[in-house]
Order: sequence, then structure tokens, then C-alpha cells
Amino acid sequence: ALKEGECVLLENLRFYAGEEGRDLEFCKKLASYCDIYVNDAFGTAHRSHASTAAIVEYGLVKTAVCGFLIQKEIDVMANSLENPVRPFVAVRGAKVADKLNVINNLLAKCDTLIIGGGMAYTFIKAQGYEIGKSLVDDEKIGYCKDMMAKAKELGKQLLLPVDAVIADSFPDPIDAPIETVVVPTNKIPADEMGLDIGPETRKLFAEVVANAKSVIWNGPMGVFENPVLAAGTK
Repeated sequence: ALKEGECVLLENLRFYAGEEGRDLEFCKKLASYCDIYVNDAFGTAHRSHASTAAIVEYGLVKTAVCGFLIQKEIDVMANSLENPVRPFVAVRGAKVADKLNVINNLLAKCDTLIIGGGMAYTFIKAQGYEIGKSLVDDEKIGYCKDMMAKAKELGKQLLLPVDAVIADSFPDPIDAPIETVVVPTNKIPADEMGLDIGPETRKLFAEVVANAKSVIWNGPMGVFENPVLAAGTK
């Protein structure tokens, strides 16, 4: 039992299968430590795991609240989106499927929307170009076309990569040395895949960001875990 003024720091909960598995017994163990549950992990609050959601959903703690960091993040994000100092630039990476409504909403609010990372190749394919083995969400081609049309209609700038760093396969392990070449995004060979934005795109995106007064950035421009493929994100 804890004495007055003491705390217990648990190791990374994802070492336990029960964390991602939302295991009831694991949640009961976690709940046994507390009368009040505070979630201040903004970076993982969207995950439906034992410590981030199930411990509360299973009714194991009566009082559950957010912490000051989450409050700050929500306040900053809400203010940035509702009352941005312009020009307001939004930078999006990662996959298309996760971010559909976000793109739609951001287009209404921002002046320029920059799209890089895995998301970009679905947009590039929607423009009618071949993207080789690059990450793509074929079910969202129509959506990407709609978003490009919406940007035009609203008079917003939607920027896509003009060149890409490509290789014949994903690095394995992820930080392994890898041979790459740079090609225009409309000339990605059939047996290659885009893994980072190229140098011309970096210049283009960086200039827009440098001239912005507000920037919301979400998601990397490539496989940043690999030093060779981190330049676009940096």
C-alpha cells in the first residue's frame, strides 16, 4: 500500500498483452491502484487500450478525468482551428483512410493544405499518374478527386509532392541501409515505391511553411524512422 505522498511508476504497459487486448483482469489490477483516474497521455488518448479506455469503460474507476496536458492540447488546437493567425498552413502525412473528415474540415479552415507521406500517393494516383508499389488506398481515389476539386472551388492551395525518394521495397529492418533514387512523382516506375518526399518538394513545402503564421502539422513526410528517408520530415 502507498503511504501519504508516495507514487508508483509502472513500466511501459505495452509490454503486457492485456494492454492492447483490453483484458479485464489487467484493467482490474490497474484500477486497484487508484480512486481517481487521470488520462494525461495526449499522444495515446485515441487508442482503445486497457489503460487509455477500458479501465473506465468497464466501470472500474468511478472518477475519470483528463489532465492538464490534454486540456492544453485541446485549447491550443481549438484556438488554432477557429481563430488562426493567417496564412494558416496544415501539413498532413500518414494514410488517407485515417484522415478523411480531417482533410475535409481543414480545407474549409486553412489557406494551404500540404499533403505528404503515404497519403500523397493516393492523391497522385487520383491525378491519373502511376505510383508503382507506393502506399495507396484505392477505395479513396474518388474522395481525393473530390478534395482536389473542393480546394479549387474554395480557392485554397492543395500541395502535393512533385518528386519522391524511391526504392524497390520497404527497408527491413526499418532503419536498415537502403539504396534510393529521386524521380518526379509522375514517373515512379512500376516496381518501385515512394518512401519520402524529394528535394524539390522539400523546398516547395518549406517555403510555404516559412511564410505561414499558423501551422498545424500531423504525420511524417516519409519513413522517418530510417535516417536515409527522414530528410523530408526534418
